[in-house]
Amino acid sequence: MAGKTVHQGLSVYGNKGSTDQHAFVQQLREGPADFFVTFIEVLKERKKAGIEVEPGITSGDFLQGFMLGTSAALFQNGRPSLTITLEEINPQSLGALIALFERAVGLYASLIGINAYHQPGVEAGKRAAGDVIELSLKIQFQLKSHPEQQFSAASLADIFADTSQTVTIFKLLEHLAANGRVQKFSSDTPFSAEFKANP
Repeated sequence: MAGKTVHQGLSVYGNKGSTDQHAFVQQLREGPADFFVTFIEVLKERKKAGIEVEPGITSGDFLQGFMLGTSAALFQNGRPSLTITLEEINPQSLGALIALFERAVGLYASLIGINAYHQPGVEAGKRAAGDVIELSLKIQFQLKSHPEQQFSAASLADIFADTSQTVTIFKLLEHLAANGRVQKFSSDTPFSAEFKANP
């Protein structure tokens, strides 16, 4: 598309076996027809004998039954799908599967004329995550620099002169406290809790 904005792409969702019959597959069969499904079938259940759920029927038989049944149910309602069959899951087959999907992304991008590897959204997420890590380090430094003092998320946001970060600071403090890296002192409301450095 040579420098033009392109609103293209696929939303990718991963689900497994029978646990997703009640919500996700219902949406696929009866909801908007704006997708296709790729089933990944693994023939070999496990190294040891499969767990028999009913006489002569293993858990793997049930999983295959759900896969084939779901494929048929989608087909009955005009929903497209394809199946990739693997003999077994091992490092080679898993690597080949990942490589296949990587190549598919590159091919799809070339067909619609975009660079699949120019990902400003991914880069923005990485930069934002880096900012959060830097903020966590600032919080820890502030608490260690004043070991006897207790701070709330709001008081730290005031110290850092950035009240837009109050919620993020609170979440970081909660994480640090849950992992024993700072002490938490509860208050009337969760958000007014105070924190201090461990002794």
